[in-house]
Amino acid sequence: MPQPPKVSLIVVAAGRGARLGGDEPKQYRLCAGRPLLCHTLEALAAAHDFCATTIVIHSDDRARYDKVLAALSPACAASLGPPALGGATRQASVLAGLEAQAAQAPDLVLIHDGARAFPSKPLVERAIAAAAHYGAAAPGVRLSDTIKEVDDADLVVATPSRAALRAVQTPQSFRFDLILAAHRRAALENVEGLTDDAAVAEWAGRRSHIFDGDPDNVKVTTLQDLIRAEARLFNQAADVRVGQGFDVHAFVAGDRVWLGGVRIPHSQALSGHSDADVALHAITDALLGAIGDGDIGAHFPPSDPQWKGADSRVFLEDAIRRVRALNGIVAHIDATLVCEAPKIGPFREAMRTRIAEIVGIDVSRVGVKATTSERLGFTGRGEGIACMASATVRLPWRGEA
Repeated sequence: MPQPPKVSLIVVAAGRGARLGGDEPKQYRLCAGRPLLCHTLEALAAAHDFCATTIVIHSDDRARYDKVLAALSPACAASLGPPALGGATRQASVLAGLEAQAAQAPDLVLIHDGARAFPSKPLVERAIAAAAHYGAAAPGVRLSDTIKEVDDADLVVATPSRAALRAVQTPQSFRFDLILAAHRRAALENVEGLTDDAAVAEWAGRRSHIFDGDPDNVKVTTLQDLIRAEARLFNQAADVRVGQGFDVHAFVAGDRVWLGGVRIPHSQALSGHSDADVALHAITDALLGAIGDGDIGAHFPPSDPQWKGADSRVFLEDAIRRVRALNGIVAHIDATLVCEAPKIGPFREAMRTRIAEIVGIDVSRVGVKATTSERLGFTGRGEGIACMASATVRLPWRGEA
């Protein structure tokens, strides 16, 4: 019985995304709680078990890419090989990815744009089948609009027939040795300006087959594209869960407290086995509650000496990993601190920013409030601080009753 072909994957993510605007390349912009590239990689990993996966990144983006790795589900992150460093053009970046895989000698390779976050399993299966049969292939979508060719004065010179036109997407798929040889030859002969890999194969003398693409497999180019992509991702994650958390720590002698990941000078400290960050503890429990996965004490028991004095971000990051392992999205965090002192107002925005950084969401999705208990109870007597938190998590709908 013949063995199935070894299929590798290259994801090109070295571009600057200038048309989107802003300082952050579009593949690293937050979209539904995670960098856009995360959604692309998760979708591809779910579509096929590739023998090798190489992400091509810009040399300036290693720190950004590390954040992507941290935001992926553990299974997806484990499937990725070391990133390759891209070149000045897309052609050069693809060649870098191909060279990184050359020693593994895959039979077929799929080449995909990092800013296309919706490659479906059927689309990937069609790409693999087309490459195996034709050697060079690309997905294409039929045009619904009439196309006009114009001159320098914007006057129409031709109206091509839509029947013979396709809007080409990725993943494009090839026999590995074919596309590697084509890219190497184009680089050797200094041929530039070929806008996709099918064009490289065509320049090298190999015609590409166009198979059925997917109208939903859109590329994020503009800010409106990013907004639409986020709305679609939230709609896909239709199982909305809300968890709540509550934590209390008493004051002891000291000169600072940790709240929301921020060090706040104070005349006392909070007592606890870790750094006693009552806000991060409550948020952690809220997230764990939303996914029905115990509480902070179950995962990090205070009897374990390794957590003595630990930074509470460790607990929150673990909760986030558990959410992402379920392909979940954190939609919102809200925390209310109850204390007479210290004053929370001057540190509110720093706390929101820090929580957003740890969770990996936009700061607009984090609320931090504070109140007193009108001098009632232990908080009113200045004996400690309490925090109530809620977390909204969206999970993929699995059809349970």
